[in-house]
Amino acid sequence: MNSELLSIIQKNFPLSPRPFATIAKELGTDEESIIQQIKEEKSNNIIRQISPIFDTKRLGYSSSLVSFKVKREDIDRAVEVINSHPGVSHNYEREHTFNIWFTLAIAPDSKLGLDETVEILASKSHAVDFIILPTLKLFKIAVKLNTTGKYAKKEKIAKPKRKNIELTPLHRRVITLAQYDIPIVAEPFKEVVSQLGISYDEFFEILNELKDAGIMRRFAGILNHRKAGFNANAMVVWDIDENRAEEMGERASQFSAVSHCYLRPKYPKWPYNLFTMVHGKTAEETNEIIQEIASEIEHFSRRPLYSTREFKKVRINYFSHKFQEWEESNSG
Repeated sequence: MNSELLSIIQKNFPLSPRPFATIAKELGTDEESIIQQIKEEKSNNIIRQISPIFDTKRLGYSSSLVSFKVKREDIDRAVEVINSHPGVSHNYEREHTFNIWFTLAIAPDSKLGLDETVEILASKSHAVDFIILPTLKLFKIAVKLNTTGKYAKKEKIAKPKRKNIELTPLHRRVITLAQYDIPIVAEPFKEVVSQLGISYDEFFEILNELKDAGIMRRFAGILNHRKAGFNANAMVVWDIDENRAEEMGERASQFSAVSHCYLRPKYPKWPYNLFTMVHGKTAEETNEIIQEIASEIEHFSRRPLYSTREFKKVRINYFSHKFQEWEESNSG
C-alpha cells in the first residue's frame, strides 16, 4: 500500500480539513493507519515533507540555476558560503569541471540583485569560474517519482490557463504561514487556520485561487529520491539547434521519467541549452531512458551530469527577513 500512498501524496494531496481521512477512503483503510504510515515514511526519510510548492517567479523573486567551478580543496568552504544564502534551495556536486550546481532565488526587494549576489558568492567561495543559467523557457516541472511502476512511459503535458490575481495582504499571510511542512495529525491545517483567523473553507479557497493563478504549483509530498529507491538521477544537458530548441524541449518533457525540462542560455564555455532531470532506480535504467530521449530529439551533443553529493535541498522561506539580513552582512 505504501507505493500507492506515496503516489497519491506526490500527485494530489487533498486540501481538506482531514486530508488523511480522504486518502484513507481512497485506499480502503482508516485515517489512523494512513497517519502512522506517513509518520513511518518520514522517520525513514523517504518523505521529506508535505507542503505547498510555490512558483518563485510568480511571487516576484528572480531566480536562476548557477554553477561554480571550484577546486576540490575549496569545496567545503564553497558549500558553506553558498548554503548560507536563504535563497539557495538546492545544491549538488556533479560530475563536471563545473562541479557545484545550485538554484538561487533573490527577494523582490533585493538591493544587490541576482548577478551581484552570484559575484559575491563566487568571490567568497574562491570559485575559479561560474555560469548563470536562468530559465528561458519552462517546459515541465513536476517531481512525481513512479513508486507504483504503473506510470506510462510518456505523458501529456497540460498547459493550464492561469488566472491573473493581485496578491493581497491576506494572500501573503496565507503563503507565509502555510508554506511549511505540515504536521502529521488528523487536522494538519488547524493551527494555520487558527492563526489566520479564517474558516477552513476560506483557507482552502485561497490556496485553490493561488493554484489557479499558477502561484502555487501544487500541494504535495516531496520524496527523498535515493531513499525512495531512485538512486540514479541525472541532469542531462543537450546542445540543441536554437531554431528547434522549443520543439525538442516539448518532446523531451513528455517522458514521464523527466521531472524538470528547461531551455537555458548557451555560452562559449557552455554549449548546452536544454536541461532535463531524468530519474531512474539504477544507472542502467537512467541511461536507457536517456537513450530513448536521444532517439527522439535532434541534438549535436549531450552529457549526463550525475550528482555525487547533495549539499542542500530545502524549500525557500518566502517573505523572510533572512534575505535582507544576508545582504546586509555580505554587501559593501
